[in-house]
This record gives sequence, C-alpha cells and structure tokens, in this order.
Amino acid sequence: MEEERFDKANRDLMGTQLFTNRTMAFMFPGMMLVMYGVTLTIVWVSAHRIDEGTLQVGAMTAFITYSMQIVISFLMLTVMSVMLPRAGVAADRIEEVLTTETVIVDPESPEKAGTHRGEIHFSGVSFRYPGADTDALENIEFTASPGKTTAIIGSTGCGKSTLINLIPRFYDVTEGCITIDGMDIRKMAKSELRDMIGMVPQKGVLFSGTIGSNLRFGRPEASDEEVRKAAEIAQAMEFISSNEEGFDRSISQGGSNVSGGQKQRLAIARAIVKDPKIYIFDDSFSALDMKTDAQLRKALGAYVKNAAVIIVAQRISTIMNADQIIVLDEGRIAGIGTHKELLESCGTYQQIASSQLSESELEKSTGGGSNE
Repeated sequence: MEEERFDKANRDLMGTQLFTNRTMAFMFPGMMLVMYGVTLTIVWVSAHRIDEGTLQVGAMTAFITYSMQIVISFLMLTVMSVMLPRAGVAADRIEEVLTTETVIVDPESPEKAGTHRGEIHFSGVSFRYPGADTDALENIEFTASPGKTTAIIGSTGCGKSTLINLIPRFYDVTEGCITIDGMDIRKMAKSELRDMIGMVPQKGVLFSGTIGSNLRFGRPEASDEEVRKAAEIAQAMEFISSNEEGFDRSISQGGSNVSGGQKQRLAIARAIVKDPKIYIFDDSFSALDMKTDAQLRKALGAYVKNAAVIIVAQRISTIMNADQIIVLDEGRIAGIGTHKELLESCGTYQQIASSQLSESELEKSTGGGSNE
C-alpha cells in the first residue's frame, strides 16, 4: 500500500516536471526567435530609410535597444510563470508549519510523581503514525527497571527508534499506556518527564559554543569535576586533552568541526552529565569502534547502577550482556530474555546472531562467558 502511494506521488511529480520542462524547452527558443526576428525586421526596414536619408543610424540603434528591452521583459514573465507557482507552494508549506497546533501538550492539571526511581512500563502499547494505514508498533509490553539494562534489537525499520521516541512523548501512544514509576506519562508535565531522561539520538547533535557548554546543556550547574568524569566515561578525554583549549575548545553549529565518533562521544557525555533516572541510547554506539564501544559500556555500567538504561543497537556485541533483550520484528515483540535464552528460543534473534558472530563466539556466549 505504501509502495503504491509512493509510486503514485512520484508519477504525478514526473508528469508535472515533464510538462514544465517541455513547455520551457519550446518557450525559450520561441522567445529567442521572436527577439532576433524583431531585430532583423527593424534592421531591414531601417536600412531602406537610412539609404533614403529619412532615418539616422542612431535612431535605428535606439529603436532596437528599446525593442529588446520589451522582448526580454516578456521573457522574464515566462520565467516568473514557472517560479510563482513554486513560490506559492513553498509559502503554503511554511504557513502550514506556522499554523500547525502542537499535538503533544501538557495536561490541564499535571500530576507530580511521588518518587523518581525511573521504572518504565509499557502496557499493551500500539502506535500508528498520522495518516498511516497500519500500526508501526503493536501490543508492546515490557518493563525497564532501575539498575537494569534493557536492550532493543531488530532489523532496520522494525520500530526500535519509534518505540523509544514514545518515552519522552515525542509522540503519544495510539493504544495502551506508558508509565514511569506507576504514573501515566500523559498525566505528567513534559518538563518533569524529560528532566528524568537523558537521551542520546542516533545522530549526535552538538550546538555552537564550546565542549564545556555542550556537556552542560542538560545541567548548567554541573561542576568541572562532574563534566570531566562524564567525558572520561564517554572515552572523550583523549581527544579533549589533546587540544590545548581542552573543554574551552570551540564547537561549530552541528559539530561540523569534530569527527562522527567524537561527536557521538560528546553526546553521550552530555547525557551522563545530566545524571538522569533514565538513560536512552538510540544506536549511539554505532559510530564507535569495537574497542571504544566496549570500554565505554564497561565504564558506563559501573556509573549508572541506579538508573534504568535502554539501549537500541544493531550490533549483538553491544547488548549481549544486557539484563533484558527485546527483539522487535515488524513492530511486534518477537522475544524477550537474556542473550543465552533468546539464542535458544527466538528464531529472529538467532538469525541476527548468526549473521554477526562466528560459531566460536556463539559457543562462548552461550557457555556463560565473563561479563565486561
């Protein structure tokens, strides 16, 4: 169904573009023909009158110049006839964005959570994007407990990022509910909810300023020692200390003056500085090499012992030691358990593991290899 809609939209666009390009392909040569035809006619008529002495050469030149200005003005009008509809469509889109009402709003009387332990519970959660024909997530049910690591894995497009985007209320669930410490997140103020969460998106985003200002973005009052500790956990101190400016090193908009791995480590450090009750890592370790990934996860595990940690990952090695692994398949839970349990009971997980791990690594992981 989605492929048919996409195909129809593309064919409609192709038809419009072909019509416009064909029209312009004839219009420009036509206007050039008119322009030079007018010039030739003026010269032809003027030549006889100049020969008779009734017209000056300067008058003919001026007449040609004025005629060209008129013709070129008509040529500009034809260009405007193409640009104006595009400008109209762009203006409509801008107006649509400006007049769109916020769907995710605070309740009229927000409730305050009595405790902030960070226990997340998905209860029969289903979600469908606006205008979609099918659910992106269906009947999701699990609990992410404080002090435990919950990992989410699955094929591309199975709904991993959609699932975690429901926690900070970037979207609201279609069915079911999500609770934190027993309270429905829709009854909480967004500011209180999001203060509890430290989220690292798939693509790390940095802001213009310094390394220090970026790391303190979630908690401006953080001390220098806390910032340094977070950078050490995120394995970022090596490249920070290699520059004489250290934490005062300038960061350009979007972090374009640092590498992808450095940007991702700084984004992770920023979440650690915030010291939230819930950590969400949306495939945040994919830009790191295996050694840095392992070191970071080991240091992070020792630091966030009392927080709930949710990790979305593509690599089995990143999540195989998690307390709970959730396998998603086309928006549904295909299996929940530890690495060893899923290798025995979940076919989807077995396929992912066999495609990433060698037989010796699989045997070692099912034989209860030491945790990192």
